[in-house]
Amino acid sequence: MIEFQSVAKTYSDGTVAVSDFSLRVPSGHIVVLVGSSGSGKTTLLRMVNRMVEPTSGRVLIDGQDVHDRNAVELRRSIGYVLQDGGLLPHRRVTDNVAVVPVLQGTPRREARQKALHLLDLVGLEPSLGDRYPAQLSGGQQQRVGVARALAADPAILLMDEPFGAVDPIVRRELQDQLLELQSRLGKTILFVTHDVDEAFRLADVVVVLRGHGSIAQLGPPASILAAPADEFVSDFIGAGDPRRQLTVKQIGDRTIALDAAGRPVGVIR
Repeated sequence: MIEFQSVAKTYSDGTVAVSDFSLRVPSGHIVVLVGSSGSGKTTLLRMVNRMVEPTSGRVLIDGQDVHDRNAVELRRSIGYVLQDGGLLPHRRVTDNVAVVPVLQGTPRREARQKALHLLDLVGLEPSLGDRYPAQLSGGQQQRVGVARALAADPAILLMDEPFGAVDPIVRRELQDQLLELQSRLGKTILFVTHDVDEAFRLADVVVVLRGHGSIAQLGPPASILAAPADEFVSDFIGAGDPRRQLTVKQIGDRTIALDAAGRPVGVIR
């Protein structure tokens, strides 16, 4: 479990990134922080692995203050996926995936074998392991980034807008892949996005942020969509968007969902 206890962050130039934030991220769940630029979501994510140190308050993992842990060891124990993959361009894919286990003392041959298994796990042909990152598509690079994050078998994954730089079709595929992996692996995932549709699709719990890490509303996606806490949340999630205002129509033996403009958006089973 990850727990934020009244954390705040003010940078040296006086910029307030987070004013007062508290949250529990239950083990084995996907919790998504969603908010626009300036909401503090990435700052909060990076507090977990000490890439950002809070000005005040504490971040706990399974009851232990992360400040009491060695920063390098802490980061190696947590999977971290960036928007651009963050791959080492001069190393082959297999070596990118194996880098943390090797640093932790796993023999290189064993780490590379595990890396090939992880490439298969995230939907990539193991033969791609001999390529360099620049020889992969954007979606493939992101899958490698996920494989690398899983390489040390961490209990926690931090994902900072990991699918934001790919096209919508690939983004959907990567979301599907993440949900499939989570059903098999049961990691604790803290995920950051500005895309509310992505948040609703992936999360067990969505945390809607205003500026400076202020929580506007949190809860399961369906609960937030059904009862936005206020006008800010309603506007942010697009509760008034015609695409979210659905009706149903019976056509033959099927029930079709229609948006407010009468366009079909899906089949209700």
